[in-house]
Amino acid sequence: MSIDDPAHISIAVLRSWLAGMHSRGKSRTTIARRSTAVRSFTSWLVRSGLADQDAGALLANPKPHKVLPETLSVQAIDSTIERITEGLVNDGAKGVRDLALFEVLYATGIRVGELVGLNIEDVDLSRRVLRVFGKGRRERVVPFGVPAAQALELWIQVHRATFVSPASGSALFLGTRGGRIDQRAVRRIVHERLEAVGDIPSLGPHGLRHSAATHLLEGGADLRLVQELLGHSSLGTTQIYTHVSAERLRSAFTQAHPRA
Repeated sequence: MSIDDPAHISIAVLRSWLAGMHSRGKSRTTIARRSTAVRSFTSWLVRSGLADQDAGALLANPKPHKVLPETLSVQAIDSTIERITEGLVNDGAKGVRDLALFEVLYATGIRVGELVGLNIEDVDLSRRVLRVFGKGRRERVVPFGVPAAQALELWIQVHRATFVSPASGSALFLGTRGGRIDQRAVRRIVHERLEAVGDIPSLGPHGLRHSAATHLLEGGADLRLVQELLGHSSLGTTQIYTHVSAERLRSAFTQAHPRA
């Protein structure tokens, strides 16, 4: 449908335009983006006096398709940690550091930016909790389990001194030059450690965060508890993980049920 006069743009025209894109196989993300653009355009037409009514204001905004985050299985996590632990004899302090940061990322589900910002005083080994500063410097307390506590204790009390330099300050995790480890280095470490196991997705630190949230929900944790642990300001952000769990349940049903 071709429109020569902007004043002739109606809600029917816009809906027909969106339906045409859908029939041509355009993704929901593309349709949502173009819908936003056309609403801005029709609003400008009214402000400029080129149209009497804002047809775009009546147009519902198609929700973009949410891609479910890929996660690691519990077995994949265990295999990676086992491989890192087996290599500690040869990897020394570096291996202990990598084990500790891997354990912390999975145990707590914190963001990689939150991990690199941790200081030694943010770790309470006796209570097994971290003080984490998230987005907007919002502070929260996140618990971790015994394996992460053991790895952190070994790193802090024995092996961190190997990396310490005048640039270390109170940073919990240090790079090989002694300064606070950066996000790029953590991503590289996690990717390399996962790739060393083989036959599992190399997802990086955010994959460990997704995995932690999914495994918590599958284990029966309350959605609002997971929201608090992850530092999400909105429960809607956390709800994506319920879809991940549902997809796993559906997959297991399809494979196992004789009348699936």
